Amino acid sequence: MKLIDILPETLLIAELKGTTKDAVLRELAERLAANYPEIDAARLLDVLWERERLGSTAIGDGIAIPHGKLSSVKGVIAAFGRHTAGVNFDSLDGKPTRLIFLLVAPAESVGLHLKALARVSRLLKEVDFRQRLLTAPDESSLYRAMREEDEKY
Repeated sequence: MKLIDILPETLLIAELKGTTKDAVLRELAERLAANYPEIDAARLLDVLWERERLGSTAIGDGIAIPHGKLSSVKGVIAAFGRHTAGVNFDSLDGKPTRLIFLLVAPAESVGLHLKALARVSRLLKEVDFRQRLLTAPDESSLYRAMREEDEKY
């Protein structure tokens, strides 16, 4: 599974405006809903918060991978947002979160959901890749960095 197969350029936000975890999740959910009519932003936000209550999806190093399942989607889809200043996402390392990959999978899927999480996690382990995401000036540069990183693996 390639990241760019589930993350079109229209679902990249180079500068998230929200200053709280809730605002950032809402911004990403609304972007997904605007691009996928089968997604209800409020329902997606509920699903994401259900998962966050189990434990923060902020894994440290400025990264969060909020995720959830919806019966209305047919395949795994993603959105990405960058918060230059960082936002408190209740990260495991206590540091601000700056790179947020939101993943949504069909309710009945298990394997696809886990493959997407594994793919994003593996790509983000690369310090150089994270740095490229942090310094890209706009959405097209972010997308190019993701495509180039995808091609390496």
